[in-house]
Amino acid sequence: TYAIFEGAGTAPGGTVFADVSADAYYAAPVEWAVEQSITSGTGDTTFSPDDTCTKAQIITFLWRAAGSPEPQNASAFSDVASDAYYAKATAWAAENGMAEGSTFEPEAPCTRLMAVEFMWKHAGSPGAAQAGFTDVSSDAVNWALEQGVTSGTSDTTFSPDDTCTRGQIVTFLFRAFA
Repeated sequence: TYAIFEGAGTAPGGTVFADVSADAYYAAPVEWAVEQSITSGTGDTTFSPDDTCTKAQIITFLWRAAGSPEPQNASAFSDVASDAYYAKATAWAAENGMAEGSTFEPEAPCTRLMAVEFMWKHAGSPGAAQAGFTDVSSDAVNWALEQGVTSGTSDTTFSPDDTCTRGQIVTFLFRAFA
């Protein structure tokens, strides 16, 4: 069974994503993300939900979810070309304290901890109750758990270094913004 999205939630040209099963946990988040122009498919009929999400992708998705605000300055990162699809997103992230340093490493895989840190900083770095995981102590993780953005990978672990997929990232964003 595959998801058949009606209207704006479909892939470009009104086709369906053959790789998004209707019963997948990320089916509604994918539809929402496409409808909101946060992301699109990786092809005319594919979304590639199991592909690794890069730092460039998550920061661009987050920037678009925030309304694609125009950055004040060009990218502050030496490894971000001015014509890269993520140039404005990384410049915005730097201006808003979501990314620091002289390089961004846009093609690096996005980890669970990175994802929630970007989102938490965007939310204003609010406090939250201690999650109590044995493998990470992080205000961003505490916030993500309290807000229902994500949960642990077990009752006692968060797995902060696990790489995120495109399906996971749009699900996190959906839970935070939809």
